[in-house]
Amino acid sequence: MFSKSIPLSFLLFCLLHHSASGASPLYHICFSKTNYTGSSPYHANLDTMLNHLSTKVPPTGFGVASTGQGPNKVNRLALCRGDVSSPKCKTCIIEASKELRARCPHKKGAIIWYDHCMLKYSNGNFFGQIDTTNKFYMWNTETVSNPRPFNKNVKKLLSGLSSKSSSNRKLYSTGELQLDKWKKLYGLVQCTRDLSRLECKKCLDVAISELPKGSDAKRGGRVASGSCNFRYELSRFV
Repeated sequence: MFSKSIPLSFLLFCLLHHSASGASPLYHICFSKTNYTGSSPYHANLDTMLNHLSTKVPPTGFGVASTGQGPNKVNRLALCRGDVSSPKCKTCIIEASKELRARCPHKKGAIIWYDHCMLKYSNGNFFGQIDTTNKFYMWNTETVSNPRPFNKNVKKLLSGLSSKSSSNRKLYSTGELQLDKWKKLYGLVQCTRDLSRLECKKCLDVAISELPKGSDAKRGGRVASGSCNFRYELSRFV
């Protein structure tokens, strides 16, 4: 399994900055091994998709679309965080489209994550398939003083949200767990809506099972793939 992570020196800044602004990319992957030229039909179809998704997605927060035929066909998916307003969703998708093409020039397949949205395109048909290949991890550099019960509570909260999300129409759920008199744990889980409810839960459960990979006893963290994502923090972020 191929996965990506971000240097520790950058993580705490990301978690604090992106939760406040949602304006800059969290991560991106240029996963295609094939390229297109600037004058090709694939490039033209990719441009068409930008305008289409920036109009189609914001009202519901999710959309898929395909343009073109054969090797020039572009499949594209966009997802906005469940609590994000339509204007912010549209702004994020437009920015993601521009940024992804700048970061992955001429690549036929790429994906980018922001705090407010995710965008993916490819010449391959990926709709309805769980994507566990394209993913990244991010966590807070600070640790808690009581690792074992904290880790247990993180999994308890996220597992509960996984079940709740898979039965929700938007495949999105948030929640909180009281840790003590003064402290709460906050969580969010979400899937792309091309997945079935069963596939959504499977995707989230696999992601949650990977929590110890760098995020053990961390005060906040997230795992995001091309099909689902979760996040937890000791401060409210939604």
